[in-house]
Amino acid sequence: MSDEGELDLRSLSDEDLVQQIHDDLYDGLKEEVEEGVNILLERGWPPYKTLTEGLVEGMRIVGIDFRDGILFVPEVLLAANAMKAGMAILRPLLIATGAPRLGKMVIGTVKGDIHDIGKNLVAMMMEGAGFEVINIGINNPVEKYLEALDEHKPDIIGMSALLTTTMPYMKVVIDTMKEKGIREDYIVLVGGAPLNEEFAKAVGADAYCRDAAVAVETAKSFMARKHNVLAAG
Repeated sequence: MSDEGELDLRSLSDEDLVQQIHDDLYDGLKEEVEEGVNILLERGWPPYKTLTEGLVEGMRIVGIDFRDGILFVPEVLLAANAMKAGMAILRPLLIATGAPRLGKMVIGTVKGDIHDIGKNLVAMMMEGAGFEVINIGINNPVEKYLEALDEHKPDIIGMSALLTTTMPYMKVVIDTMKEKGIREDYIVLVGGAPLNEEFAKAVGADAYCRDAAVAVETAKSFMARKHNVLAAG
């Protein structure tokens, strides 16, 4: 980036700089997003405010345009990558300040399936929305999910499949959770091209998410309900 560009970002007001971060996120400009985040922090912005107003809001706009077919997977991956670069700066600061998180999610592709673009996109969008995400990768047997639940104590478990032959394995994981008496402790979200609402209901998941933007909206609404139930209790 030219010196002029760098001077340019610093000459912007806070409001314009936040807008510029949204635009740079949208365009997948990693270095510009990093610089914008650093400038806000230098100006005394708290890490959590920088995250929510800069990155989360920027990714929300990306999510809407992805849902509406204006942006496609390659562009969203670039935006998510730029968001991750900003998150890398903020994460240690957020941990140090004990900033609130929306919730925690364990996500992985089920046994026999090695597709991970969709799952990674969901993980990045969830992180961009303010969730803590543990991505356990591909080809996960039920034991791997149970270990992750035990170790990380998430609110949400996300399972992905892109093959019709691996879809039924989601039921294996959910049935095992039922047998162990822990199914009701978690929000279970499932996704992948061949899935649909009926399948999600049939295997006992809480919801089917057709894409990353829907996954974020669904997770937020479930977490809001969970908090309401806890508050009422």
